[in-house]
Amino acid sequence: MDKADSFIARFQITEWNETELPGVDGAWAGGASMQKSFTEGITGSSAGLFVSSGEEEGSRAYVAVEQITGTLPDGRSGSFTVQHGGLESKPESWFGYIVPGTGTDDLTSIAGTAVISHDETGAFFTFRLEP
Repeated sequence: MDKADSFIARFQITEWNETELPGVDGAWAGGASMQKSFTEGITGSSAGLFVSSGEEEGSRAYVAVEQITGTLPDGRSGSFTVQHGGLESKPESWFGYIVPGTGTDDLTSIAGTAVISHDETGAFFTFRLEP
């Protein structure tokens, strides 16, 4: 795989722990810590923090950061941080970025986008790596 390639990385959420956010009224925002296991594209796992607003199914907003640790399809290994979010009802608003300077080991220079999408088999990231 060329470093400029795109790939998908399917995952399962293996742990989800909702938490109150200090100083924030729970009626407008809530938080959670999460763990994921990657099942395709990346061999590895992640740990992250998630903040959301809105209670009506389909119209909520969220933002999250997570540190992914594992091996990419091209064999490079290490960890890096991804920031992602959007409005649940507007897929065109969904965004995601690899946070510059967060890569370790073989991934020290990793850069690009990482947007979450959903299909009939579940959720996945689409990674587009910069050369």
